[in-house]
Amino acid sequence: MRKKTTVCERYEIVLVVDGSPDGTWDTARQLALRVPAVRAMCLARNYGQHNALLAGVRAARHDVVVTMDDDLQHPPEEVPALLSALTDDVDLVYGVAREEEHGFARSLASRLVKAGLAGLLGVPDGRAMSAFRAFRTDLRTSFDRVAGPHVSVDVCLLWGTSRVGAVTVRMDRRDQGRSGYTLRTLTRYAVNVIAGYSTAPLRLVTYLGFLVGAGGLALFVRVLWLYFAGVTTVPGFTTIAGMLAVLAAVQMLGLGVVGAYVGRLYASGMGRPTYVIRDRVEAGAEAVTRG
Repeated sequence: MRKKTTVCERYEIVLVVDGSPDGTWDTARQLALRVPAVRAMCLARNYGQHNALLAGVRAARHDVVVTMDDDLQHPPEEVPALLSALTDDVDLVYGVAREEEHGFARSLASRLVKAGLAGLLGVPDGRAMSAFRAFRTDLRTSFDRVAGPHVSVDVCLLWGTSRVGAVTVRMDRRDQGRSGYTLRTLTRYAVNVIAGYSTAPLRLVTYLGFLVGAGGLALFVRVLWLYFAGVTTVPGFTTIAGMLAVLAAVQMLGLGVVGAYVGRLYASGMGRPTYVIRDRVEAGAEAVTRG
């Protein structure tokens, strides 16, 4: 905390204890009682990193939020670098490790997952995403309707802005314990994000339905041509093959249409804002809002 006081005059530290079974809450509670700038909250159980981050972001009271892990992998001395990169034309800044703080396997898995998410979700330079980030607090109004157990703070932030930057910072290795993010948990997180914030799987089913349906119709035309050309001589083959081809085409085309409608319903229910206002100017006063 002494290091943070040199960054700005007015600040607060929000400690979110994500249902930790050890004495973390007692320590955070005592710290909040002793230090006016510290606020602490304890979640009812372990909801996950991004859910806990969302709780802290929604509780923030100042203009800029800096998120960081509590294991000192994100050195407080690097916070000024993030804040310096948060210029007037940037709303969100990620801290990118100068040297990898994790092992080779963990770092490779993380890069692969970030690259995959960047492609599927259309995230600009998604490989720069990290838990060490600084952003303008009013970005949270763009995801105030987000609910449910599977939350991605990064996707929610990118709903509100495309003005994203990155700065190289020092990140340290953990002194104690092991990271909870393994290849298995990273894969599960990627699946949850893709299923929760992307209609790509539904679009894939829609395109597949139209493709297979078109193939069924083409097969039906082929069967008729063989029949009238005299190539097919087996009694009943043309009728059965034609009926199967048409039935498959109708089913898959119908599945494609249903997938398109379901995708629209799903997209409207994920909490993404219809629009975000960056600046607003009115006669006699100027108000800068987001909503």
